[in-house]
Amino acid sequence: MKKEGYSMGRIKEKIAEIEGYLDELEEFMPDDIDEYLHDAKTRAACERYFEKITEAMVDLAFLIIKDKGLKQPEDDKEAFDALAKEKIISNELAGQLKNAKGMRNIIAHQYGTVDNEIVFHSITEELVEDAENFLKSISRIYKK
Repeated sequence: MKKEGYSMGRIKEKIAEIEGYLDELEEFMPDDIDEYLHDAKTRAACERYFEKITEAMVDLAFLIIKDKGLKQPEDDKEAFDALAKEKIISNELAGQLKNAKGMRNIIAHQYGTVDNEIVFHSITEELVEDAENFLKSISRIYKK
């Protein structure tokens, strides 16, 4: 019983962390691509929040896997597949979250040149919506 309380507390903390990151990102996210392209500080901040949100979602996925007693995946991306297999999230959302993890790796490790237009699109059109959908899916399982 004690273990379950710990897990639930950690899950709720991670959900709150992601929600906080999303709120902070929205505070300085530029309205359009031109503003994004011409403000290096904003780009850097947006990229950092992309990393933080994505990593927090991976952490949350692993917390849920542990809480549910599921087999630990080999890597981060497989964590989303494990949740989809258990019908905690949809297969489509698992694919989108794996793509976000891939983009996070490109940003974090600077593999080649980062295409700022793609990053802007990923953040404004995909990441926020995917993160919110992920949290909604999780909240259906873990009622607050």
